[in-house]
Amino acid sequence: MAILVTGGAGFIGSHTCVALTQAGYEVIIVDNYYNSSPKSLARICELCGKDIPLYECDIRDRAGLDKIFKENKIEAVIHFAGLKAVGESCQKPIEYYDNNIGGTLTLCDVMRHNNCKNIVFSSSATVYGMHNVSPLKETMPAGGTTNPYGTTKYMIEIILEDIVKSDSDWNVTLLRYFNPIGAHKSGRIGENPNGIPNNLMPYITQVAIGKLPELSVFGDDYDTHDGTGVRDYIHVVDLAEGHVKALNNILEGKKGVQIFNLGTGHGYSVLDIVKAFEQASGRKVPYKIAPRRPGDIATCYSDPTKAKEVLGWEAKRGLEEMCEDSWRWQSMNPNGFED
Repeated sequence: MAILVTGGAGFIGSHTCVALTQAGYEVIIVDNYYNSSPKSLARICELCGKDIPLYECDIRDRAGLDKIFKENKIEAVIHFAGLKAVGESCQKPIEYYDNNIGGTLTLCDVMRHNNCKNIVFSSSATVYGMHNVSPLKETMPAGGTTNPYGTTKYMIEIILEDIVKSDSDWNVTLLRYFNPIGAHKSGRIGENPNGIPNNLMPYITQVAIGKLPELSVFGDDYDTHDGTGVRDYIHVVDLAEGHVKALNNILEGKKGVQIFNLGTGHGYSVLDIVKAFEQASGRKVPYKIAPRRPGDIATCYSDPTKAKEVLGWEAKRGLEEMCEDSWRWQSMNPNGFED
């Protein structure tokens, strides 16, 4: 029996495929390479020490997905595939709703018809919206999202919960994670954005290596200790290991819908990250203050207690290691997977 990983060639997906393989699972990847590189597969296979099958397919392609399920015995799905940039989602809401929600509906329908009813969904802290005060807990009401990206995650959560209500054979885990940074310790896989990065750390690393002239810090007038936005940054390998724990939990027979935060429980500002990265890399990161981005909030960090108590998972890697590993990936791969 295999685990299907949608978006498995991407940043979080690739690290999770490695962690799953190391845990003894058979992995199959589906990816359309919209946010990833075909060259990442070779790196994943290298780190896993075995060939990992990959189907190039869009999750909205019903026939393509059905073929994958018909050709393989798939026990569970870890669902990463989706458009993921907050700012872009405000400019392209139709594309985000079509891809993220439409794709998930197609995926779940194909799963249903192939009697695969175990899914771990890549959700986001954005579902907590702007009305909850950090640290964010799973018992807080979701909704009040501030951008279409977050709304797609919230709506998918509702869809998956409704599927479970309609059919108790389904087992769903919603992983609300925070801000993944870092890279595999080998420097072989890491975050490889197309064009100008949307996320903070790859922007910082590309400035540090000279690909971009300076970092744009979006807003310095938030109600935080230095005026810049505060987030819960988590090492991507810790995050990947959280997915393995969540999958174990489902396959051990835990029924229904389960929700977990995957974060460190600590908040760092944009400028905190810049300073930590400069210390870890020995490189200066020039920056300028830019206007706030639509949809951003001041502070967002987790209470990860439930994941520790139920899954036996907690983040182990600190900010220094996150920065060191991010810089190792960027310095070893100045042009990402195209090197």
